[in-house]
Amino acid sequence: MQYSFKLNLGNEQDTQKLAQKLAQNITQGVIYLIGDLGAGKTTLTRYWLHSLGHQGAVKSPTYTLVEPYQIAGKEVFHFDLYRLNDPYELELMGIRDYLDIADALFLFEWPSKGGDEIPQADCIVDIQKTEDDEIREVTLSFHSEALLKVLQT
Repeated sequence: MQYSFKLNLGNEQDTQKLAQKLAQNITQGVIYLIGDLGAGKTTLTRYWLHSLGHQGAVKSPTYTLVEPYQIAGKEVFHFDLYRLNDPYELELMGIRDYLDIADALFLFEWPSKGGDEIPQADCIVDIQKTEDDEIREVTLSFHSEALLKVLQT
């Protein structure tokens, strides 16, 4: 069953709380992070990785396309496809080698640029700026009833 949950993020603490809930419930699978430039996709990712146990900096992989992390024995890959000109570039960079890693967490910013080269999402996080740029409206789409219950608290 597909679930959807909407919430507003009014500040960075709200983003951090959402990331903590996501990290507690999603430690593997494919996540799409959707939103305009400056919406907060990388900020959410940074808090998510810190909530999983990462101690260092979290860089935006805008130029490298991917930043790999090893966190508590788990593989996490943060992709930023913004500068991708053609989805086939992912094939050339060896995306299949990443995707073949069992039980890994794959976070994709700008997934629409990946075309058929990236798998379908287990969870979609859509972050939209409001007109005044003060609030972020977030819509999450996922399959986990447990995650829905956590988000509702």
